[in-house]
Amino acid sequence: MKEFYSNGKLLLTGEYFVLEGAKSLAVPTTCGQDLIVETIHEKQLIWNSFTNEGKCWLEVIFDLPKLRLVSATFDSEKDGGNDKLAENLREIIVQAKKLNPAFLKAEKGFTVKTNLTFPKHWGLGTSSTLINNIANWAKINPYHLLSTTFGGSGYDIACAQNNTPILYTKKETNPLIEKVNFDPSFKENLYFVYLNKKQNSREGIRRFNELKGNLTSEIIQISNLTDAFLVCKNLNDFEKLLKEHEQIVSKTIQLKPVQEELFSDYFGQTKSLGAWGGDFIMATGNKDSIKYFNQKGFQTVIPYSKMVL
Repeated sequence: MKEFYSNGKLLLTGEYFVLEGAKSLAVPTTCGQDLIVETIHEKQLIWNSFTNEGKCWLEVIFDLPKLRLVSATFDSEKDGGNDKLAENLREIIVQAKKLNPAFLKAEKGFTVKTNLTFPKHWGLGTSSTLINNIANWAKINPYHLLSTTFGGSGYDIACAQNNTPILYTKKETNPLIEKVNFDPSFKENLYFVYLNKKQNSREGIRRFNELKGNLTSEIIQISNLTDAFLVCKNLNDFEKLLKEHEQIVSKTIQLKPVQEELFSDYFGQTKSLGAWGGDFIMATGNKDSIKYFNQKGFQTVIPYSKMVL
């Protein structure tokens, strides 16, 4: 039996701009996804994916060695009848085999089980943890596998592999990754709030690409803000950094900041994370913050120390 595990991710600075090479701050989460492989006598690849509650949401059987799809069962209610799940999985495996032709060449077959430790709709890296786990199993570069499948900046792969906060800078060949000690003294005043819908990051990226124009100065500003995050010593200054970051992104993608859109009466400062309009936001606050967001209809409010590895 072989077992692989990858951390989930959150991008604290540089959303969208990380794609253009801005230095960004990312953190691995306490939750992630594992992948367990066992050999069987049948020449098949039998795949089962489970939610954090132990429910199988995807079951796929492929014949080996050609990866012919034999059957696929998925949670149509939760996945909107997405019958492309099996095809997407097959494409990842096909690309992995291209990067390492010896992958899955054994005379026997395999059962694979994946287990999430966070709700699938949270957007903490269901795809990136899968890509990293498969890459480790296939003994290939996960960034190469990402580029031939889902695409993106790759910061999520870096989080999957690291157990500390990182500075991430996208490069054409290999990303620049620096482990950092981001452990703010005011972290008890930081929360992550789930906005009750999983944002389509590809849609967010498409909008960003349509509107971005020349971003030379904004990339420098975002990179400088990332550096400022690391050395910030008090909550008041941190809130100013959050607000400044929100204003830069808001102007670029022509969408209102989340505070203006949803939380104009909030006593702290909020900041979107990742693709705007869904997933998690970061909020500064105190013991009254949970009650505030709950009353607004947002029941998932997680303290920083419980979310960040």
